[in-house]
Amino acid sequence: MATDLVQIAQLLNLTLDAKQHRKAEAELKILSEQPNYSLSLLTLVHDATKPTQTRLAAALAFKNFIRHNWVNEDGSHKLAANEVETIKKEIVGMMIEAPSQIQAQLGEAISTIADSDFWERWDTLTQDLVSRLSPTSFKQTNGVLEVAHSIFGRWRPLFSSNDLNREVLHVVGVFGDPFIQMLGIADQQIGANSGNEAELRGWLTTMSLLVKIFYDLSCQDLPPVIESNLQSITVLLHKYLSYTNPIFDGEEDDPTPLENLKSDICEVLQLYTNKYDDDFNPYVQKFTQDVWNVLSSVGPEKRYDILTCQALKFLTAVASVSRHAQIFSDEATLGTIVEKVIIPNVSLRESDVEMFEDEPIEFIRHDLEGSDTDSRRRASTDFLQKLLGNFEMLVTQVVFKYINHFLEQGKSDWKAKDTAVYLFLAIAAKGAVTASHGVKTVNSHINVVEFFTQHIAGDLVGGDSHPIAKVDAIKYLYNFRSQLDKAQWAAAMQPLIQNLGSDNYVVYTYAAIAVERVLYLTDDSGQHIFPRADIQPHAKELLEHLFSLVEKDASPAKLQENEFLMRCIMRVLIVLKEGAAECGINNILTHLNGITNIIKQNPSNPRFYYYHFEAMGALVRYCSSLPQVDLISRLWEPFALILTEDVSEFIPFVFQIFSLLLELNPTAQIPGDFKALLELVLTPTLWDTRGNAPPLSRFLAAIIPKAAQAIVLENKLEAVLLIFQRLLASKKTSQNAFDIIDSVVTTFPAEVLEPFFTNVVGLVFDSVQKHPSDSHKLRVARFYHLVSAKPGLGADFFIKHADAVQANVFTPFYLQVIRPTTALFAKPVDRKLAVVSYTKTLCESEAFATRYAKGWGFTCTNLLDLLKNPPRVAAGLGDELLVENDVDDIGFGIGFTPLNTCKRGPTDAYPEITEIEKWVGQYVKEANAKTNGQITRFAQERLAPEAQQFFAPYLA
Repeated sequence: MATDLVQIAQLLNLTLDAKQHRKAEAELKILSEQPNYSLSLLTLVHDATKPTQTRLAAALAFKNFIRHNWVNEDGSHKLAANEVETIKKEIVGMMIEAPSQIQAQLGEAISTIADSDFWERWDTLTQDLVSRLSPTSFKQTNGVLEVAHSIFGRWRPLFSSNDLNREVLHVVGVFGDPFIQMLGIADQQIGANSGNEAELRGWLTTMSLLVKIFYDLSCQDLPPVIESNLQSITVLLHKYLSYTNPIFDGEEDDPTPLENLKSDICEVLQLYTNKYDDDFNPYVQKFTQDVWNVLSSVGPEKRYDILTCQALKFLTAVASVSRHAQIFSDEATLGTIVEKVIIPNVSLRESDVEMFEDEPIEFIRHDLEGSDTDSRRRASTDFLQKLLGNFEMLVTQVVFKYINHFLEQGKSDWKAKDTAVYLFLAIAAKGAVTASHGVKTVNSHINVVEFFTQHIAGDLVGGDSHPIAKVDAIKYLYNFRSQLDKAQWAAAMQPLIQNLGSDNYVVYTYAAIAVERVLYLTDDSGQHIFPRADIQPHAKELLEHLFSLVEKDASPAKLQENEFLMRCIMRVLIVLKEGAAECGINNILTHLNGITNIIKQNPSNPRFYYYHFEAMGALVRYCSSLPQVDLISRLWEPFALILTEDVSEFIPFVFQIFSLLLELNPTAQIPGDFKALLELVLTPTLWDTRGNAPPLSRFLAAIIPKAAQAIVLENKLEAVLLIFQRLLASKKTSQNAFDIIDSVVTTFPAEVLEPFFTNVVGLVFDSVQKHPSDSHKLRVARFYHLVSAKPGLGADFFIKHADAVQANVFTPFYLQVIRPTTALFAKPVDRKLAVVSYTKTLCESEAFATRYAKGWGFTCTNLLDLLKNPPRVAAGLGDELLVENDVDDIGFGIGFTPLNTCKRGPTDAYPEITEIEKWVGQYVKEANAKTNGQITRFAQERLAPEAQQFFAPYLA
């Protein structure tokens, strides 16, 4: 064990080294398969003689190990019973004693364990926690409360259920009374230690954790122990909202325990206002005054940011309840709110300007991407917009007085103008700013285009404007992009592109963000505002400039820092489609391959490399058929290096692009070096990483038709089917399993499938029992119809192998799975496949003609239902060019029009005779002739008059 601990500790330290982490992680993965590996990690976590970074790395490794190895899909423990019990016995005590950064990791591990085991398989935990609470030691008590919060906090986002309610009742029954007692103890200790800084900080943290748990216990329903003590609890909350202590004066950076406590109180007040207004109504007005006093007393220092946000969220909750909203309904009150609360919290602070200059990418993410959920600006805007929703005209009038004031000041002070623009943005938008179209609905009392023209447009084109003023102008266009028509955008587009040439990081990044969103923008008919023809003249220069900005710093971390630039590159290539050829595909590939070779050294920004590979996917999707470029040869080298060096983050993207290349390759042969990839994909270890299953299965499904001869000659079909079996066993990968088996069935003739097919059918039957979800049954039904429709196989081939699994098992399978599930098919290609399958069953199946006579009639009825009811058409794919095409072609030489193009009259008793229906009728007619009128006899004997009427013209 000692040797193992030394080795594990060394490897954990190496995972912190960017140059050695992959090798170390691979060796740790091997060690993780040994018994008691998790206990070794816990031993290192608990060893106070080890460096903090080693202990923290061990805690992180333990958390991740538990996440992937605690239980299987059935909820059974994957670890040995003694290992499970030891972890449960030791982890609570370890977390209580651990430093805070290690507590956070162990807390997540405990939460994972609790997801499966608490409370019925860990019913001693709550009482164990209660027994460890100390009235004298805040350190021990805080450790206990951290554990409790990591478990009880899981309830917050969950929907109510019987199991969840039983769990909450169990906890409240054991923990409720000690919790109430602990509130009183913490209050007494805070009072007794008001002059002892260490003790005061500790017990204020205790009170903060208790308030968090108060939220946890109340998030599903109001527990009786809380309801009966609600008045005394509110007295404590009032007390600590107004509590001050000179010990905390002068601190400016991080929140103190006092600010954290007040923030937690505001959060729980928000919950009770939204969820329990009938019970909490008597207290709302007093708490509103308390919170207003808090907002009036805090300064602009960063230590108060979270408290300010939570206080504003509570006021927003109050304004959301109609009977409380009237508190804010008069002009004087609104003026005070805007002047005393809104303006101070939306105005730029020195810390904001410092972030703009020193950490520009963080400024952008905070300001634009929604990560500013807890920023003062965001919380103030939400509060103001809630007031606007209640009193639109009055709020608009009040706020515009301040907008005009700051616009006048803004003639000589760019910060004042920034405040004016932000206030305008806050009251002009109604509803959220959507990712696709920005602001879709605006305040009816405001003209956003006129305001831009009069006050903002000059900053977009002015050379002497402050960079933040330029950013405000670009952001204005970004937010209100749906409010501008094509002519207005045509005038604004060139200045936007020019701002890409700015030497200011934030300005050119915002310009790239706005250009990308405008290129994505569509009108009401779904047509792009700026199609390929509009962007083509600027595309080459635009791409070169964007690549130069990305490649400005060639270090891996800096090069992939700015995902917004890469997203703009991706969008330009998507809009250009085949027009990328005019920009020089080989040159574009040189840039993209060069970026790949750099960032693979240390992938650190998932968004960047997602957009990067989507840009490559755009070239493959639209340009692979062009004669002037050999995409396979250009992409092979960098992608092969990714596979050789095992860059796990990129492997899914590599195989998706390889799949796309194969799917778009018109030849029936396996291209280039792809045969070597077949060997690699059939290696079981590559499938161990869960995220690899979708791209690998897609690649395998794409390569099977092209490598069919090699697969048969080299006896590789069994290896393919073993992967199918492996994926089918898990509900998370069963869909991927059907991608593979569908390709196998489509590719190989009956004589090749014959030795394996009984086992395949047996596995499919077992999967229906294990995974009875509708989505799984849809794939099972599609698989059956694929077999039934394929020439050389057919329904009888499936029935023969079903009988080999179990006699007469096909009848319940067909009646309970195939028939009802087929009616749920939504994709045109699936419905077409089912039509062909049913038709061929009626015309060719010996088993249905003799053995399943009733089934023949049922099948005919199902066929007519498919022809009557049009399918739903799936929505577009958006950015995801690397997903599979929903190709409307089932193969087998049947090429009629897709079902979704069949027009039907709304009052017709029968649908119009469409191309597919003609095909069905003709097929039935020919089969009837071959069998000397057998289908005519079956129709007369087994079909209702309505169904006979459909076939009558073809059986005459």
